[in-house]
Amino acid sequence: MKRNLVRIAIWGFGAMGSGMARMIMKKKGFDIVGVSDKYKGFEGKSIFEILKLENPFSHDVKIENNIERILVEEKPDLVLLATDSFTKNAYEKIKFVVEHGVNIISTAEEMAFPAAKEPELTQKMDALAKKHKVTILGTGVNPGMMMDLLAICISGVMEDVKDMEIARVNSLSPFGPTVMEEQGVGLTAKDFLDKMSKNEISGHVGFIESTYMIAKAFGLNVDEFRQSMSPIITDVDRKSPYGFAKAGDVAGVDMRSFATLSNGNKINMIHPQQIEPQLAGVSTGDYIKIQGNPPINLANVPEVEGGIGTIAICVNMIPHVINSKPGLKTMIDLPVPRAIMGDVRNLIDEE
Repeated sequence: MKRNLVRIAIWGFGAMGSGMARMIMKKKGFDIVGVSDKYKGFEGKSIFEILKLENPFSHDVKIENNIERILVEEKPDLVLLATDSFTKNAYEKIKFVVEHGVNIISTAEEMAFPAAKEPELTQKMDALAKKHKVTILGTGVNPGMMMDLLAICISGVMEDVKDMEIARVNSLSPFGPTVMEEQGVGLTAKDFLDKMSKNEISGHVGFIESTYMIAKAFGLNVDEFRQSMSPIITDVDRKSPYGFAKAGDVAGVDMRSFATLSNGNKINMIHPQQIEPQLAGVSTGDYIKIQGNPPINLANVPEVEGGIGTIAICVNMIPHVINSKPGLKTMIDLPVPRAIMGDVRNLIDEE
């Protein structure tokens, strides 16, 4: 006899949250029991109407502001939180869910390894999760997989690991207006540098988290870490669904990080991201080079698309989070991610 359906609530119904709902509806053994979003245009509307999909469940799911009602009355097994990038911003939401005795997966980039920037909040979240006997996980395509966990996993076939170079060349074109603004798409070079000096350009969030995750996985510490950001200036006009950069203006951001571990090994990360990269003759892809025995040289072309990758890894980690011992976890603490192909309930440990 199968256990009850795995009850999921989604907090944040933008591109990531709605994408997770779409994926969950394709899988067996799930039940979406509530969706919360602050956007007034969504309030009271059925998610199936918004997604233009048939309802596979025995009940409707209408979007509401009141996440507390969902937590108390619907009693989800897990909440997918898709609202923030930074641990400080996500903390109160995570705390609220955990205090209701519910597991949570967050898409916040810093939550992939929150101890890198927020050690005190990390300790608080871990203690809180253990107190309420639930699990917290932060994950995504990057950080969470392509520039950290994948390199960690492939090192398992190496006798000795030396310096690493990890690169992700990706397109910003699928992303919405918020991302365009955060990355400075469409700005003049002068305006970009001015905003960068005021910390108004986000660029990629996650280099330090990925670096610390790799170091911990190897039993090492990070002795030195620094990163840089520079604008990608386009030679041709580029237009994506939500962004435009005319020739001579900014089409994206080139991010780089440089780290030295406690054994002297170097980890260099390269991450240029821009709209319509093919117009500049740039091919996207994910690349991992590790010096050592044997040397590793992995390449995946084109890139794993960021939106799909984040949606998938969050949903695919649901059974591992439910099965986990309580506490704040990272991707190196849980079983390796894998696609859910059958009934998700077959992956849930018996209580």
